[in-house]
Amino acid sequence: MAVSGSKDFEPNVAEYIEEAFERCGIEFRTGYDAKTARRSLNLLFADWANRGLNRWTIKQVSQTVASGITDYPVGAITMSVSASGSFSIAETISGGTSGATASIITKPTTTSLTLTVPVGTFSSGETITGGTSGATTATTSTASLEDPQSTVDILSGVVRRSNSDISITRVSRDDYLTIANKSTTGRPTQFYVDRQITPIVKIWPAPENSTDIFIYDRLVRIDDADASVNTLDIPFRFYPCLTAGLAYYMSLKRAPDRIQILKGLYEEEFQRAADEDRDKANINLVPSYTFVSAVS
Repeated sequence: MAVSGSKDFEPNVAEYIEEAFERCGIEFRTGYDAKTARRSLNLLFADWANRGLNRWTIKQVSQTVASGITDYPVGAITMSVSASGSFSIAETISGGTSGATASIITKPTTTSLTLTVPVGTFSSGETITGGTSGATTATTSTASLEDPQSTVDILSGVVRRSNSDISITRVSRDDYLTIANKSTTGRPTQFYVDRQITPIVKIWPAPENSTDIFIYDRLVRIDDADASVNTLDIPFRFYPCLTAGLAYYMSLKRAPDRIQILKGLYEEEFQRAADEDRDKANINLVPSYTFVSAVS
């Protein structure tokens, strides 16, 4: 017999649910069965994020800094406006109706602004005013927080100036708190990730220009399983782990007699997938000669 010649096996959400129900020894029949299984599937993705997986969802972000601005959303917050040209980088804008405020980070186009995390919520169609320039314009859409809120964590970062990248060190909350003068300006050398619902990265020293680029790798959420016809945002090598995990989650609700065996299978599949999902690079070990005595 000839092989199929295809490599496109990709179950959709309904097929994962069917397989999980079969492992629980029950049938997938009703619309509520699909709803409760999709909910369990999305909770499973949260468990994977807590375990440090999702390496296939690493996204690289290039954030041009703004002079004097230290707090940046981990991702992009973009607001569409009628005209952005008269506003100044790093100035504070305020909404005439909502009273919301934010600072401008960049002006990507003539009709858009990227912002720091707003205090309050801008309204679509309201007039915004620049605190330094005095410029005014109308918003044509609200600023969405969805992109930064999809962030799980930042892995590493560099600061690029004149095409030269310099590593920037991640510090803890305590280390950042004890920096005596947070308004010191210069080329950023440290960052702290404030993992709020809308995560913020705080860099220090405060940027001395609006041309340096902070480049970082961030881990983002796996796309939700919203409908049974959806395929899922996972690579082929994680199919067994996902199926075993969903079966275990469903057994907690539908097949308590199989919890232990399905939990054991899930942990085994997870460990196998986690062991595979790692950087594979050569390691060079160099011996230390500090305590090696001379041989006569």
